[in-house]
Amino acid sequence: AVVSTQSTGGEYSVYSTFQSHEPQFDYLKSIEIEEKINEIQWLKRQNNNLFLLSTNDKVIKLWKVSERRYKLDGFNLYDEYGVQRDVQSINTLRIPHLVPVNEILVEATTKKVYDKAHVYHINSISLNSDDETYLSADDLRINLWHMEYTNVCYNIVDIKPVVMEDLTEVITAAKFHPTHCNHFVYTSSKGTIRLCDMRARALCDQHSKLFEEPEDSTTKSFFSEIISSVSDVKFSSCGRYMVSRDYLTVKLWDLNMDTRPVETYNVHEYLRSKLCSLYENDCIFDKFEVVWGGPS
Repeated sequence: AVVSTQSTGGEYSVYSTFQSHEPQFDYLKSIEIEEKINEIQWLKRQNNNLFLLSTNDKVIKLWKVSERRYKLDGFNLYDEYGVQRDVQSINTLRIPHLVPVNEILVEATTKKVYDKAHVYHINSISLNSDDETYLSADDLRINLWHMEYTNVCYNIVDIKPVVMEDLTEVITAAKFHPTHCNHFVYTSSKGTIRLCDMRARALCDQHSKLFEEPEDSTTKSFFSEIISSVSDVKFSSCGRYMVSRDYLTVKLWDLNMDTRPVETYNVHEYLRSKLCSLYENDCIFDKFEVVWGGPS
């Protein structure tokens, strides 16, 4: 993971670099877990330290990024370089004390590790507005975690069918509402967005609202379902609107109108005539993110 800071000129420079995940091997399923980071979520800042959640396909970690302006010096058994002194040469008692460092040291420390809760690959994590809980989503399930507990989580969405041959869609992303801690949305490979309320039931198998654009039969093709898969969704800061991203469009949704998007913005429209080539080289399955810019 690379943490950057913005200078006065508008350019970003590297603030700190650290290894968030290491490659692992799942011996039960005989699969390798890559070290790649699927998503990062920043926690609200409470002090001079930075906290963030990062996840790869299976493991979620809580990190603390802090600055160290002082170091301990004056040890009895070790010199300033950490080399052990000859015990026979020690004839005075030294008291360790803090001394300022020439350059600020930035340290990244793992505070919590949340694992062994997802059978399938994690595609998204989202911090709740209560600053105490967050959700993690994989292809078929969404789990609710409390920050303090790494050994227990609650399954709030499960779309896995009894017979896997009956599977028709997978979860592609999930996000908490920015102000209402009981609301969250999740998107699917069928191009739908479901709004759920955790106050209604423990397992949110029934959605409160379904956001879906009616399919145009005149433009339907073999690739329609693939390119309609929603790869990302974000709430506006006020919580009134959502923006979603599929392969060729960005859609703006109003939570009070679930029948159609308020606006649809075409992205890379020139690729529509090249979908066959993109399918052959698997580029049609690429996932794209979307984000609100500035005050929203």
